Parts: sequence; C-alpha cells; structure tokens
Amino acid sequence: MAPEFQKNAMYVSNELESGDVQKNFDDDGREKRTGTLLTASAHIITAVIGSGVLSLAWAIAQLGWVAGPAVLFAFSFITYFTSTLLADCYRSPGPISGKRNYTYMDVVRSHLGGVKVTLCGIAQYANLVGVTIGYTITASISMVAVKRSNCFHKNGHEASCSIESYPYMILFAVIQIVLSQIPNFHKLSWLSILAAVMSFTYASIGLGLSIAKAAGVGHHVKTTLTGVVVGVDVSGTEKVWRSFQAIGDIAFAYAYSTVLIEIQDTLKSSPPENKVMKRASLAGVSTTTLFYVLCGAIGYAAFGNNAPGNFLTGFGFYEPFWLIDFANVCIAVHLVGAYQVFCQPLYGFVEARCSQRWPDSKFITSEYAMQVPCCGTYNLNLFRLVWRTTYVIVTAVIAMIFPFFNDFLGLIGAASFYPLTVYFPIEMYIAQRKIPKYSFTWVWLKILSWTCLIVSLVAAAGSIQGLATDVKGYKPFSTHQ
Repeated sequence: MAPEFQKNAMYVSNELESGDVQKNFDDDGREKRTGTLLTASAHIITAVIGSGVLSLAWAIAQLGWVAGPAVLFAFSFITYFTSTLLADCYRSPGPISGKRNYTYMDVVRSHLGGVKVTLCGIAQYANLVGVTIGYTITASISMVAVKRSNCFHKNGHEASCSIESYPYMILFAVIQIVLSQIPNFHKLSWLSILAAVMSFTYASIGLGLSIAKAAGVGHHVKTTLTGVVVGVDVSGTEKVWRSFQAIGDIAFAYAYSTVLIEIQDTLKSSPPENKVMKRASLAGVSTTTLFYVLCGAIGYAAFGNNAPGNFLTGFGFYEPFWLIDFANVCIAVHLVGAYQVFCQPLYGFVEARCSQRWPDSKFITSEYAMQVPCCGTYNLNLFRLVWRTTYVIVTAVIAMIFPFFNDFLGLIGAASFYPLTVYFPIEMYIAQRKIPKYSFTWVWLKILSWTCLIVSLVAAAGSIQGLATDVKGYKPFSTHQ
C-alpha cells in the first residue's frame, strides 16, 4: 500500500546513515521478503489442488482412457510453460535486475500497457471473487457431507439425510473474517502449508479408497478407451457437451496464474525470484499432475462410466464412514486456506487503491498496535477490518442466495483461463524478448495461444449448457457438484 511504502522509504533513509539498510529492507524499500522455494510451492499447491481433484474421475469417464490422461498431461505442460514466461515478467525490463511489479496488473502495465491492463484486472479479480464464492459453497458441502455420512451409517444408505448447508456457510464465513485480518500474502505461508498438507491427505484418502474399490472381490465396472458410450450411457449430444465440460474442468484445474505474481512477490531476492518461482512451479505442477492422474485414472477404474462428480461428497463411498468424515474435514480445512490465497490479492488491490485515493484518511491509513496472546503484536487497521469483513459477508450471502453458483465457476474459469494463463504471459514474453514477428518462435507461440483460445471457447460453451441444465433442475445434493 502507498502509505506503507512511504513509511518504509522513510525508514530506509534513516537507516542508510547507519549502513543497516541491506539487513532490513529489499531494493524497493519494502520490508525484506522471506519467502522460499518451500513456501512458494505450498502456495501453488494450495491454489491448484482443490477439491476438484476428486471430480477428475468424472472428467476421465467422459473422455476415456486415451483422451483423458492425454488432456491432463497436455494442460500440465501448458500451465508450467506459461508460468515460467510469467515468472520472468515479475521484474521489468529485465527478469533479474529490473523494477519489481507487485501485481498481475502491474506486470501487464509494465510490458503491454493500454486497455490490456483494464482487461487483465477485470479477468483476474472477477475470477478471484468467483472462486471465493465457490469455495464457500464447496466447503459447506464438505461439512454437510460429514453429517450425511454419519446419517447414512446410522440409518442406511437409502435414507434421505437432507441437511441444510446455510449454518456451515455461516461458520465458514466467521472463520474467514478472522483469517482475513492476516495483513498480506507475506504472513500467509503457515496457512498455505497447512492447506497443502490437507489437500495431500484427502486426495490420498480418495486414492486409497478408489484402489480398494477397484481391487475388491467381484468388482466389475465398464470403462472404455473413449469414455461414456453414446446410446448406452448418454446421447450423442450429451457426449459432446460433457466432453467439452471435462476438457474445461481439466484445463482450469491447473490454473494459478491469478495469484502467481503475488506469490513471487513474497520470495527472497537471492537467489533470483524468477529462478525460484520456476522451480516452485515445476514442483507444484509435477506434484499436482501426479495426484490428478492417479485420482482420475484410479477413480475411473473404480467407478467406470458412472463415476460421480465428487466421490467423497457425492457419496461414491459410504464406508468406512469415519474415514470419509476425516477426508471431508480435510477438504474444508484446505478450502479455508485456499480462500485466503485467492482473496489476498483482491484485498491488497482495493486497499492500495484506497490508500492512493485518500492518503490523508486516518481511517484508511492508520494502524494501532495490539497485543494478541500467543501471537505478539498485531497492527490493527480499521479500514482493513471493515472492508475485509464486509467482503466475506457479501460472498457468503451470495453463496446462500445462489447455491448453484459452483456451476458458474466453469464459465468464469473459461473466461479467465485464456487471458490470464495463456494470452498475457505469451504476449509479455514476446514484448520483453523483442521476438520478431513471423519468426519461428513467434509463430509457434501464437499457435499455442490460438489453440488455448479455442479450448476456452469450447469449455465456455459446455459450461453454459451445463449451467442451463443444472439451474433448471437444481438439487442441493446432485451428483456432479
């Protein structure tokens, strides 16, 4: 934020006299960053491995044994490749010694400028808002699934066990109001590490249960090279739309570019941030791909063409009920952390703009030191408290009013995947490296860009059709959440 920068700059000028500036501040006058390969990898894994990993069996079922894994590997490569391009744009004009850019919009402003900066902001922040609303719904579904699992265990699998999700949305919102007072991304590493551990835990439980089911005595399910069979499982039209949705689900399951620059801005300046970020991206995407392929492929082997949309909350498994409960608690805890990873860039953007617009407002800029038991000193900012609390409440209310909002996320993902994950990284790389028009590198980068645009349009069409179908016959506990 502007006042924070001015305050740090003042400290820098004071400490220059004593020669201690290198110890306490980075080259931009801000407090020395402490992020490492481990914390960056944890942020990435927290952002990428969502509970969507448990729906990949459904996606593989639509595409089959050939296209399903092929699409998974293709998008893992595309995401990693474009993330390396974006990492080199954190500083400008040079990737190692240039000026820092603190947000995705700053990066686009430095390399491309013009109306593209506004388009980037709309795509990024609309995606972040949509994801936080979706996480509120998904977390409540997981918490409800714990109650339903216990109900099914007690009353039998045919019991209705209908449970309201609203109280759990409120509980999730209360937790987020508290955690949203974490000042910025730099203080978030412990929560990301916890969330990453949770994601590994529930993905491993889902994987283990799938292996047990697939290896069970008398287990027979139908799987095919091309997925669900036209005329048997689905109609021809349904096959096309579901395939579109599955491709979109897989493509968006890897996207974390909306928070990549903010994650990179937490890293120590030595070794160079772009090199550490590339290694973190490789670690994050590789780990994610391993879990995605295992959960998707083994989940498909376990459930076949009738794979549920989420085999933990959609009750692909009923027993052991205590393990299902634990896995769903892990999903909820992971989403608590993931919510913060996605909303911190939005918080920072609004607070920086307000500080620039009203620099003399004490309500916006003043901080009050408070002693918090077991946590030390906390600097309370009244504007941060009011604005972030309001945001969490609004997203929770939207989640309650539109419980089928998760169906919108595919459309939001389609709208933001291409510009943020593919278009801007490629265009900025071309501008930064001054790649000649119509050269070999320029041509194949453009081919990659246009291919991903087609994928986004196809996925958007599938999402719109799926949204229309789901909204028309929405049920709180439908199979494909």
